[in-house]
Amino acid sequence: MAVPRAGSPVRGSRTGRPIMAALDLLGRRWTLRVLWELRDAPLTFRGLRARCDAMSPSVLNQRLAELREAGLVELDPDGGYRLAAAGRDLLRALAPLQAWATRWARTR
Repeated sequence: MAVPRAGSPVRGSRTGRPIMAALDLLGRRWTLRVLWELRDAPLTFRGLRARCDAMSPSVLNQRLAELREAGLVELDPDGGYRLAAAGRDLLRALAPLQAWATRWARTR
């Protein structure tokens, strides 16, 4: 599956609006989990896989390739993966959702 791009048709949108392209990418299985696990520090492939409940290596490879192509993840000089500037920016944008989820969880 191709990496969603603003301006090109994506799942749920023939127009390829930027928000729809972003939601298409972020809605793929394991994508948000990979980003979340990289939030604090770079991780090797093996370390990332362990943190992601040992997801299949082929899926992790695919997600990392998509996230790298989208500019959200980059290779770390030490051989692992880390959030790129755009990935860190995305997590800052998602911080209000994290706060809401924490409040919501307390009511359940």
